[in-house]
Amino acid sequence: MFLTAAETKAIEAQVAAIEARDGVQIVTAIIGRANAHGELLWKAFALGVAFAGFAVVVGDVLRPDWSSAHAALFHVLVILAGGTLSAVAALFVPAYARLFLQVARRDADVRRYAESLFLRRHLFNTRGRNGILVLVSRFERRVEIVADIGFDGRIGEPEWRSVIARMTPMLAADSTAAALKQGLARLDELLVAKGMHGTPSGGNELSDRPIEERGAT
Repeated sequence: MFLTAAETKAIEAQVAAIEARDGVQIVTAIIGRANAHGELLWKAFALGVAFAGFAVVVGDVLRPDWSSAHAALFHVLVILAGGTLSAVAALFVPAYARLFLQVARRDADVRRYAESLFLRRHLFNTRGRNGILVLVSRFERRVEIVADIGFDGRIGEPEWRSVIARMTPMLAADSTAAALKQGLARLDELLVAKGMHGTPSGGNELSDRPIEERGAT
């Protein structure tokens, strides 16, 4: 869906190697979007209407001789057309739609989706409660990490954020596979630094194959 067969195989191998070395259970996930964000179309429509309305006013000021009995209808059509074009652009051009996405709302939506997936896929069902979910949301261009309770008191939020920071530049460039590979490399470094290197995991309890979901529609 989002990864090629070669990319999937490479990520699986990287996950398996880290699990064998560090004694953890890692699941990677890629989703299309965490929320449908229907409000973005209305925001884009409103912006288009505002710009079209401004253009109409400027046009009337510069060319008052254009005024006619049909001017009001023409103005309404121009304004509605501007709003419609802006909304359509937001529908088909993700980069434009993201301009209307509030950061706090984006972060909360991706976090909720990650937590839901962690529960829905039973990623907590490991003997050592040592599961880690690394989720990438493509539309929001956001990474979220959900770690099981086995890491409580051992790895703090700033350290998990260092994994996300390593991934962010590649994700901004729309290189999802590269972002995951870099994130996994940083995660391996973090686990080794925390003394987890060489800890036996007791077998592969969670699938190494990346989860791919379209997400919210």
